Amino acid sequence: MYWQEELETMSRENLKKLQLERLKKTVEAAAHAPFYKKVFEERGITADSIQSLEDLQKIPFTTKQDLRDNYPFGLVAIPLQKCVRLHSSSGTTGNPTVVLHSQKDLDEWANQVARCMYMVGLRDTDVFQNTSGYGMFTGGLGFQYGAERLGALTVPAAAGNTKRQIKFITDFGTTCLHIIPSYATRLAEVMYEMGIDPRRDTKLHTVCIGAEPHSEEQRRRIEQLLGVKAYNCFGMSEMNGPGVAFECKEQNGLHIWEDNVIVEIIDPVTLEPLPEGEVGEMVLTTLNREAMPLLRYRTRDLTCILPGDCPCGRTHKRLARFKGRSDDMIILKGVNIFPIQIEKILMNFKELGSDYLITIETVGNSDEMLIEVELSDLFTDDYSVLQRLTKEITRQLKDELLLTPRIRLVAKGSLPTGEGKAVRVKDLRKLC
Repeated sequence: MYWQEELETMSRENLKKLQLERLKKTVEAAAHAPFYKKVFEERGITADSIQSLEDLQKIPFTTKQDLRDNYPFGLVAIPLQKCVRLHSSSGTTGNPTVVLHSQKDLDEWANQVARCMYMVGLRDTDVFQNTSGYGMFTGGLGFQYGAERLGALTVPAAAGNTKRQIKFITDFGTTCLHIIPSYATRLAEVMYEMGIDPRRDTKLHTVCIGAEPHSEEQRRRIEQLLGVKAYNCFGMSEMNGPGVAFECKEQNGLHIWEDNVIVEIIDPVTLEPLPEGEVGEMVLTTLNREAMPLLRYRTRDLTCILPGDCPCGRTHKRLARFKGRSDDMIILKGVNIFPIQIEKILMNFKELGSDYLITIETVGNSDEMLIEVELSDLFTDDYSVLQRLTKEITRQLKDELLLTPRIRLVAKGSLPTGEGKAVRVKDLRKLC
């Protein structure tokens, strides 16, 4: 099931026919969920209301707050006894979001992840090591079942314990890692500290990176440090988990599997649809899920649909690298800033490490931005060099952001690190 040529290279016309057929079935199924039943009755929506893909816009958006407000099972469309697993968010600021799956949902999800892995050249001869957390986090089990469906030997290492991860890589002959970008650079740094050159002393050739926004510059750094090809992947628990979209070997956008989802790009303010090539908020509709179909779900992720065809021959639309999230945007002195813009500049300096922290705070009557960034092992402690480097970083960031941040270069290892998603922004204005 992991190489589905008929689906992956289907003509756009036939793909739209398949989407419409599945959308009608999805609307019919969603009507059994208490939340959608109420929405449909209020708006007079039935499966027969959907006669074209454009009719999708008759359906209102679904938001994360809707999932929280209808916690735990208000969006479930089948009897609970037919559900076999649920995943949920941490819910640290209120009710968590909960997503349920039938056995068919899990099988389809495994096929989709295996399809992604096969697309980047992974086969049943590979040794796949998963550094993601298991349990409620979908990255662990999602890739685990996908790799097993592919037939690879799997190493469910889970998150943490970097030296153990490295021992597994070297002892088991790991060829592929699933890893978040910030942890990939940390893993490489520890390898070199231990005297291990991953390009010479391991069999690594591929890493699948995702779960946090990262720049092209960070991807290239990971590839250089580990001696691998790093492929960007996108997933979210509301859409199953990993495997919603994935790069092919061309590395020129993420193919989003349109046999399983309909993708829309909207203006996050006006909520109007945007044409190909314009950056906006991604909205997704599931097309092949039994337990908990979601219609026009606002992901808050900012991207665009890339125009043109991919040389790989796959016809499914491609998404540009994610710019950030509409709810992660920093507004400072009237300027909209995304952390990914800052990272893009920082990663171009070989004198800098991979860890940085953006702090927004009120100084006097003005809001200011402080960017702390660690130096790499390549940097000398020459004060004049330090001054010139700080000045050049400030200049480039000013050109990019249209305001002048304060830059503080700190010794390697000075900033707090973890093995989960990196914390990149502290907005202290919220505490005032």
